[in-house]
Amino acid sequence: MKTGVAIVGAGPSGLLLGQLLHNAGIPNVIIERQTPDYVLSRIRAGVLEQGMVDLLREAGVAERMDREGQVHEGVELALSGRRIRVDLKALTGGDTVMVYGQTEVTRDLMAAREAGGATSFYDVPDVELHGLKGEKPWVSFTLNGETVRLDCDHIAGCDGFHGVSRKSIPTHALSEFERVYPFGWLGLLADTPPVADELIYASHDRGFALCSMRSPTRSRYYVQVGLEEKLEDWSDERFWDELKSRIPEDVAARLITGPSLEKSIAPLRSFVVEPMQYGHLFLVGDAAHIVPPTGAKGLNLAASDVSTLYRILLKVYREGRTDLLERYSPICLRRVWKAERFSWWMTSLLHRFPDTDAFGLRIQQSEQDYFTSTPAGLTTIAENYVGLPYEPIE
Repeated sequence: MKTGVAIVGAGPSGLLLGQLLHNAGIPNVIIERQTPDYVLSRIRAGVLEQGMVDLLREAGVAERMDREGQVHEGVELALSGRRIRVDLKALTGGDTVMVYGQTEVTRDLMAAREAGGATSFYDVPDVELHGLKGEKPWVSFTLNGETVRLDCDHIAGCDGFHGVSRKSIPTHALSEFERVYPFGWLGLLADTPPVADELIYASHDRGFALCSMRSPTRSRYYVQVGLEEKLEDWSDERFWDELKSRIPEDVAARLITGPSLEKSIAPLRSFVVEPMQYGHLFLVGDAAHIVPPTGAKGLNLAASDVSTLYRILLKVYREGRTDLLERYSPICLRRVWKAERFSWWMTSLLHRFPDTDAFGLRIQQSEQDYFTSTPAGLTTIAENYVGLPYEPIE
C-alpha cells in the first residue's frame, strides 16, 4: 500500500491535516489505534482561537461550527473581588474566539473525511514507524489480523503525548523541557445552561475556578485541587459548593446545578520536545508539546502545527520546495514557546501555589493589578488569548 502522507492518529489534528491535504489533492492515509467511538468519547477543549476557526473554514468543515458555535468577543477575570472584562474584539482589532467542543470538531472532520472517500484505518494495533532517516519511510500495522505495510513520503505524528510517534525517535536526538504543577483541575460537565455568556476565570484564596461552556445548554466547570485529591471524594454537591465559594457572589446566586455527565481530575504540566522533526517524521500537537489548560492553547497549538505542516507540504508537492521541510520545527517552536509562556503565565497569575509566601502573594496581586488596569496589559492578554498569528511559509 502506498500514499503521500501517512498520518498517525485520528484526533482533531490528524483529521484536520488529512482534510486539508485531501482537498489539495495530496494523497494521505490516517491510522488510528482506537475505535471512532473511543476517539469521540474524549472530553476535551472547547475554546477555538481565531486562527483555528479560519483554518477549519479553509478546510471546508465549518458549516456546523458557524451555525452552532458561540462567538465570544470577551472574557472575564474575577480577581479577589474585582471583576474585569477583557474586550478581545476591541483590543485585537476584531479577533474573537469560538466556543465549540473538540468532540464536535472531531465529529465534523470524521464526517467530511468519510464523505470525501479518504482512507482511514481505525482500531489497528501494533503501529510501528520505519525508515525515518532513510530514503523513504514506511508504517506497519495490524489490520484484520494481518500485517500491513504502508509506504509513504512523509509521516505526520498526530497521536498525542502517549503515542508511538515521539517514542520512535531515539532519545539522544531529542531535548525535553517540562514543568509539572503542584495541583490539578477537577472538571465537571453538566447539561445545565452556562452561568454567564462568556468564560469567567476566577482567582480566589481557596484556589482557581473556571466557568466555561460547550453549548447554550451544556456547561463545563473547573476548580483547582491538590494532587492528593481523589475523584471518589468529590460528590456533585461538594463540587458545586466549592465552585460557588470561589466565584463572585452574584454569579454563584444564579448558578444552575445538576447531575454531572462526566467528572475527572487532570494534572497540569508544561512540556515541549525539540526538535519537532526527525527525518521524514513530523510531530504535531500533543506528540510534541503539552500546555496547562489555563490559556486554552492545547488544541489551538495543534492547529497551528497543522497549518505549518500543510502549507509546507503544499509547496513541496506543487513546487518541489523540499528545502522547506527542515523549517517545520523552527517555525512551529517559535509559536509553541510563546503559547507555553502565556499558558504558564496565566497559570501563575490565577492559581494558588502551596509554597507561595507573603512576598510571592503580593507579587501575584501586583501582577494581576498591572495587567488588568493598563491598556498595554489588557492588550497583551487579549492578543495571546485570541491566538498569535501564524507564521507565513515563503
